[in-house]
Parts: sequence; structure tokens; C-alpha cells
Amino acid sequence: MYIGKNVTADSIKTSNLYGKLVIVTGEDRMIGTRGRISPRLEAIRNANPAAIFYADPDFPRKTASSRNANMAFSQYKKSITPQQYSVSAEVIKTILGSGYQNTLSLITPTIFQSNVLFTIDKVTKTLQSSNVIGILPGTDLKDQYLFITAHYDHLGKRDTVVYYGADDDGSGTVSVLELAEAFAKAKAAGKESRRTLVFMTVSGEEKGLWGSEYYTSHPVFPLDKTTADLNIDMVGRNDNRRTVGDSTNYVYIVGDDKLSSDLKPINEAQNKKYTNLELDYKYNDPNDRERIYYRSDHYNFARNGVPIIFYTDGMQQPDYHRPTDTPDKINYELMAKRAQLVFYTAWEMANRNDMLKRDIVMPVLQSRSN
Repeated sequence: MYIGKNVTADSIKTSNLYGKLVIVTGEDRMIGTRGRISPRLEAIRNANPAAIFYADPDFPRKTASSRNANMAFSQYKKSITPQQYSVSAEVIKTILGSGYQNTLSLITPTIFQSNVLFTIDKVTKTLQSSNVIGILPGTDLKDQYLFITAHYDHLGKRDTVVYYGADDDGSGTVSVLELAEAFAKAKAAGKESRRTLVFMTVSGEEKGLWGSEYYTSHPVFPLDKTTADLNIDMVGRNDNRRTVGDSTNYVYIVGDDKLSSDLKPINEAQNKKYTNLELDYKYNDPNDRERIYYRSDHYNFARNGVPIIFYTDGMQQPDYHRPTDTPDKINYELMAKRAQLVFYTAWEMANRNDMLKRDIVMPVLQSRSN
């Protein structure tokens, strides 16, 4: 099935692409599962083709990629998208034969009869990594637990290019360390928390939430005794796409309307009392195309029934997953204020009489579009 640059998403939706090899040209890109995609490519993925070939004008790459896997291969089975490949224009011409000359004028998906054989060479590597856990024991409710989490892995070094990951997620891991220090100082001053506080930085988030998936599959502390997970993933920057409110004094709140009706009132009350940030609920929208709720380590706690709040700045462009995500671009004053909100919310959750209610049904994970 050939889909040229003049074909619309609506015409793709009404076409039968199931089980077919789809060849895509135009503005679309083979964007990974953590990036945004065009409506056309989203419609193609949802139609369940056998595979997608993208006619890439930059093919072949001038330098090899060191990325051995990503979420497209390692996320939950029901949400894996069709296999996608960037190929040269010459390959497309070979597949379409003489019909290639007529493709520029096509305005609907068009079937070409062709015999195509392609194989996948798969290499499995076993590597070692660790989740790092710090524990601050509680008092009378020490057998109940509150988690504060962030992921410490990033994209590393590719060829000679360093991906610093200052916001994603250096800002999160630094915040966890600062929070651990603050709670330890409170304990030393005689202000102990009733519940045990667990500060956990996890690895493998960028590969597919691996570290948090491992922990929740092999918990050190019972998940049914874990009152909540407060997850911090990118809190040091400003969202350059945000056009409402004060973008120098905000944080995106994700997941506080799910699993527990206690989450939002506690977080909002602590914010009103102490930090006065604008709480932006953009990514709580069930129709959020970026599927933010499912894209960081809190999700593995949530899918196991643990109430969560995810704190993020929403900085997805232009430095997201780029070597330009550097420390000099961090807004340290705003980052500290966001961490303070996590502190006050955690303090309330760690010291209230009851664990958080689990009274809201977990949202169903549909096929992911990002």
C-alpha cells in the first residue's frame, strides 16, 4: 500500500491497511514511541499494517546509531506499534516498479502488487543495571511506605556526541537527593515522618520503564502497603509550547485524578499553603495524544494499583532527547519550587492517619500513539 504526501489522515482511516506493507512518503518521520507523530502516521499505525517503510531522504545515515533498543521493542506487548523502517528512495522505486512515476499525483492510499521479502536480524544483549534505594524509617506507621522516584538513566554518548540529560532527568534525580536530605534533616531535628520514606532512582526508563517495571515485579516493600509514588521526571525547564498562564511559575500535574480521590485535594492544598505554583492539568486529559500518563516510571506503580502523582515541566521541544539538554538551561529557582511542592505533599501523605484511598478504577491502556 503506497501512501504519498498528498494523502490525508481521513482517507487512510477508511482504507484497509491490515496485514499490508505500507510505504510512506511526505512529511512523516519514523519517530520513536516517546515522540509526537503526525495524524497520518497515527492513522497508519492504528490500521495494523504488517510493516511500514518510510522513504527517508537522509538514508543512509552518515554515522551509525549506538541505540540498540527502544520502547518500540520493549513496551507492553499489547501496545507495540508496527515495525518501522527507513529505506532509500531506490528501494521504493524497486518495489513499485514502473508505477513509481505516477505516485506524486495520488490522493488516496493505493495498492501495488509486489513481492517483498525482508528479514530482521535481532541481537539480544544482557546488561546489568541497578535501581538505587534510600530508606528513612517511619515511626508508628513504619510498615507503610511512601515512594519518591526519578530515573537516572539517559541516552548517554552516541559516537562522539554527549547527551547530557540535564532536565531529563538530571533535574528529577537531583530533586530526589535534595528531598532525601530535607527529610533527613527534619528527622534529625525531631520531626520524623510516621510512614517510611523510600527514595528510589531507577534505571532503564529511557529503554522502556525497565527499572520501575522490575521493582514493581520484585518489590522490596509490599505494594499494598505503599500509599503512593510521587514521581519526578523533568522539573528544571519551561515548556516553550505553553501559551496560557505564567510559564515561569507552573508545573504539570499528571495522574492526580486517577486511582485515588485523595491525591488532588492533598496536592492542591499543599500548593495553596506553601508554593503557589500554577498546577496545569493538560496531560490529565484522557485524549492526550502524547500519552504522558503512561510514559514515566510512576506508570508501573499505577498499573499495580499504587496511587501516583507525576510532576513534570512538559519540555518536549526543542532540546528533548537532544545533546542540547544542558545544565545552563535549567531554571534552578523554579526547579527548587517544584521540589518544594513534592516535599510538602509527601510530608502530608507520610503523616496523615490513613493510607490514600484506592477508589478510582485504573484507566485502560489503549494502543499507544506516541
